[in-house]
Amino acid sequence: MDIYDLINDFLEHLEIEAGRSKRTIENYRLYLERFANIALEITGKSELKPNDITKEVLRKYRIRLNRFKSDENEGEDLKVITQAYHLIALRGFLKYLARRDIKSLDPSLVDLPKVHRKQVTFLHFDEVEDMLEQIDTSTESGLRDRAIIELLYSGGLRVSELVGLNRDSINLARREFMVRGKGSKDRPIFISEACADRVADYLDARTDSLPALFLNNSRNTQAVDTSGNYRRITARSVERIVEKYARLAGITKHVSPHTLRHSFATDLLMNGADLRSVQSMLGHADISTTQIYTHVTDAHLREVHEKFHSETK
Repeated sequence: MDIYDLINDFLEHLEIEAGRSKRTIENYRLYLERFANIALEITGKSELKPNDITKEVLRKYRIRLNRFKSDENEGEDLKVITQAYHLIALRGFLKYLARRDIKSLDPSLVDLPKVHRKQVTFLHFDEVEDMLEQIDTSTESGLRDRAIIELLYSGGLRVSELVGLNRDSINLARREFMVRGKGSKDRPIFISEACADRVADYLDARTDSLPALFLNNSRNTQAVDTSGNYRRITARSVERIVEKYARLAGITKHVSPHTLRHSFATDLLMNGADLRSVQSMLGHADISTTQIYTHVTDAHLREVHEKFHSETK
């Protein structure tokens, strides 16, 4: 079979059998079709077969990736982590071929580049309070903004999870609800009493019956939307809200909705929560992802050393 047909089969497998998100499938399509196009140029063939993927094709592909100029990013080089995503997609595709007994390159030969993670940016509790103090809650928009920031910080939600919430998604009395995160995995979200009160204040101020938990302020649309997404706030709008109040609070570091998720995890660890519990609350499939927060536990190492290590006389 032609490589493009097999790529389509693999993407269908990801959608149906692996339950991967639409965004992941779109990214994999981009990465794998880019690989196929480059591999065709490398081999000089008009059609690429699975057994045409050799170690030499892989070597030259990695060189091309490293020199690739991205049109989507104004002609800049692909970042190392983006190159790694390309190779992860290729390795997954080759594993799929192997499971179907289609002869191609051994997926174990696809090594990933070493990626140095950036240090996690987070806010201390007093910085979050400073942001909240900047919000004028005398308006419906202010009540919404306060509820959004409280919910991101108290529940550790991803922005995509937050904007997808409906009124009936969240139980304010129990202060607990479920969200479907990455990989279509459900996990429980717990929120503080103060957070539940702020969300309730916002809902009490609304006079509409729209299902979305958070709405944008624009009513200038002629389209009739029966999907439940009419006036639903977007992720980009939430980013602007968070950036606005961070700036008003005089916080100079870059603050995004994900910064509040980092702050949620950091606050838990600083107050004694174990890494496994934080992993579950964040919805990380692998604890190595949660270990980016070890900068917090490192701060306690001096205390452990001073308390338990014997001094020489």
